[in-house]
Amino acid sequence: MYRKQSYKNILKKKIMASNGYSGAGMMESESKNNSPPCESINSMPWFGMDIGGTLCKLVYFEPKDITRDEADAELETLKNIRRYLTKHSAYGKTGHRDTHLQMNNVCIRGRRGTLHFIRFPTSEMGNFLALAKSKGMANLVTTVCATGGGAFKFEENFKKEVNMSLAKFDELDSLIRGILYVEITNPYECYYWSHPTDDTRCQKIPYDFSEPYPFLLVNIGSGVSILAVYGPENYKRISGTSLGGGTFLGLCCLLTGCNTFEEAIELATGGDNTKVDKLVKDIYGGDYGPFGLPGDIVASSFGQMNSKERRNAVTKEDLARATLVTITNNIGSIARMCAVNEKLERVVFVGNFLRVNPISMKLLAYAMDYWSKGTMKALFLEHEGYFGAVGCLLQFKGEIN
Repeated sequence: MYRKQSYKNILKKKIMASNGYSGAGMMESESKNNSPPCESINSMPWFGMDIGGTLCKLVYFEPKDITRDEADAELETLKNIRRYLTKHSAYGKTGHRDTHLQMNNVCIRGRRGTLHFIRFPTSEMGNFLALAKSKGMANLVTTVCATGGGAFKFEENFKKEVNMSLAKFDELDSLIRGILYVEITNPYECYYWSHPTDDTRCQKIPYDFSEPYPFLLVNIGSGVSILAVYGPENYKRISGTSLGGGTFLGLCCLLTGCNTFEEAIELATGGDNTKVDKLVKDIYGGDYGPFGLPGDIVASSFGQMNSKERRNAVTKEDLARATLVTITNNIGSIARMCAVNEKLERVVFVGNFLRVNPISMKLLAYAMDYWSKGTMKALFLEHEGYFGAVGCLLQFKGEIN
């Protein structure tokens, strides 16, 4: 226990130091919440954005250690922005604040406050910029920390529409930094699923991730990136696939007529993929013993759909479930092979594909355990797709990249 705690403290100090403040300063701030805040690198408010191909993830840091002088000098516009962002859980029709993920009493860049987590479809970027302009954000914020492909794609839009500059940071660097910071700050961040195929016994179990290295990181967004992580700054991208969350949503929209990720997951929850997929038992009449393949394992995704009779019998829910299982099985298979090649036993799955999606998490948990004969463990993190946004916010030192 002492060794683990010692390791975690060392890692914590290293990460905090890399984010612009010393471990000693942080500890002083923790014990003296009423002490004057450190000098800010730039004026409030602070935003970090991970602009993905499907979803934009936004983190907003709300300081709680404001001095009386700061409160007196705070602009009315900034007060209005804070009230708007922190008192609402929905913004328009598509923007949402994930209140259950809110992190209180955290320290970023030497300031203590609350992290808020907000998401909206990347296709709504125009509306987001219009909102930023109407609320007066553009009058206060000159620079927004950003990562993801959209940080390049929408850079000119930010400049033209609201006169904001984007401080751009590498997507994978931000992802790793965000994961390490949030996991250290939130003691209940990491977990696994016990008995994932038994609904009566399946539950989330906290996992001690205080000694994380090495591990395989599978980031499931619109597509999938797979990284082998050996240390805070020692990692490599080893594989990936274009078949990710964007594929699932796109195919579900085509097959079922749904329009959102939430609709697609709701349909899948009520469906039965065995009416769409061809199983091992559909081919062998049972298990395939010589190779240890259970009869209820999928042998051919959508393999039943070559029959007109079966096509006429399936529902939208069945099609959504089969699509979800197909994408998840493919990701799990690639992840397991990467873990074998890299000789890694812990596989951490993150990304917004896993949001409101226990079906995929349980499938991945079962697959990692079953096909590795118990030597691999699938791990999950509560903040799923927000790590890139947190990571780029942590890195900002006042320069524009």
